[in-house]
Amino acid sequence: MSFDYDLFVIGGGSGGVRAARVAAGETGAKVGLAEEDRYGGTCVIRGCVPKKLMVFASEYSGMVEDAQAYGWDLQAGPFNWDAFKGKLHAELDRLEGIYRKLLANSGVDSFDARAKLADTHTVELSDGRRFTAKHILIATGGWPTVPEFPGSDLAITSNEIFHLETLPESMLIVGGGYIASEFAGIMNGLGVKTTQFYRGPQILRGFDEEARGVIAEGMVEAGVDLRLNTNVVEMREEGGKIRVIDTDGKEQLFDKVMYATGRAPNADNLGLEELGIERGRNGAIMVDEYSQTGVPSVYAIGDVTDRVNLTPVAIREGMAFVETVFKGNPTSPDHDLIPTAIFTQPEMGTVGLSEEDAREQEEIEVYAASFKPMQQSFAGRAQRVLMKLVVSKASRKVLGCHIVAPGAGEMIQLAGIAVKMGATKEDFDRTVAVHPTMSEELVTLKTPVRTA
Repeated sequence: MSFDYDLFVIGGGSGGVRAARVAAGETGAKVGLAEEDRYGGTCVIRGCVPKKLMVFASEYSGMVEDAQAYGWDLQAGPFNWDAFKGKLHAELDRLEGIYRKLLANSGVDSFDARAKLADTHTVELSDGRRFTAKHILIATGGWPTVPEFPGSDLAITSNEIFHLETLPESMLIVGGGYIASEFAGIMNGLGVKTTQFYRGPQILRGFDEEARGVIAEGMVEAGVDLRLNTNVVEMREEGGKIRVIDTDGKEQLFDKVMYATGRAPNADNLGLEELGIERGRNGAIMVDEYSQTGVPSVYAIGDVTDRVNLTPVAIREGMAFVETVFKGNPTSPDHDLIPTAIFTQPEMGTVGLSEEDAREQEEIEVYAASFKPMQQSFAGRAQRVLMKLVVSKASRKVLGCHIVAPGAGEMIQLAGIAVKMGATKEDFDRTVAVHPTMSEELVTLKTPVRTA
């Protein structure tokens, strides 16, 4: 049977674009791709890239004071949201253009339209066109969700925060995950009076408990009004502001309320159910270890599968898909020991098991140091950093590495290599320290602070 395409990709985010252009460019496959919105997906357009640029912008607020402490005669001025926003969106336009060019240069046919499955080998575009494909890859990502309650329609999400007409004077951020906690730091750093509600006892559930505590403490010291064990009951518009009633019965007015309480796989109205493609928890598309659905011709990668929702993981899954389907090399994406950065303020880098998860698995030793880094201490800032290793008593392998510090994301990328290779505590000990640095603590931690 002949097909219009060897591969048709639904979704123009990082994973889908990578799979499409590698399949076309390296294997000569005839590839089509449809995207109903902007190319680049969540990461480039409304996620990690614009968020990181906002992190950079927000961190400058403390630099003038630091510079003064180091002898520089600098004076701070107000933050210009309009100027920043203009440059931000120009940069996103540039990156989207790069994505489009990469596809075109690889010979991929791109369609600016929504696509769904008409049958196991056919996609139908929103303009009515149909194309057959030997293989179909779904890479439609995820989408933020807001729970329903009185006034929930007044909330914005991470999708809208990059498009604010003006910077609010006050803002409530609801949620305790990394998106909520990152934006709490960002908005606070930009001069917004920022409050964060989280219904649980501590933010960043699932991460190392000690590290979570250091981050929360640092956020409060920086000026975030962090309210734990607190949720929204009702919201209503009042005089151009939003009145929020919380679970303690307290009421407060905010200019904006942002919800970051969860994301759902973007898999509705794709024709999956009609083909018997199974969806699981939270609506995720169910796939096997090779990203294949129950329909042999249909695959799915990235956040729409709700496995590990990170851009580099989606890219790896896309590459593994090409290896499996087009290069004859069955490859399962590796989801173990993935280094992760959380761009809170203070920043966190983590790889491997938390102390809590590790001690459930086996007997461990914990090596940790918390201190004020030289640069900040000299400038009179009080935020602590944390360097922590979780070590197996039996094998001596480093099971987890957790860093809370400026530049933690950069540090954990390199530490992640060692942990992925199976480095032992003694391997770390044999490594000569780079002095004076914060990260030298990782190779000078001699005595465990506790065992479990």
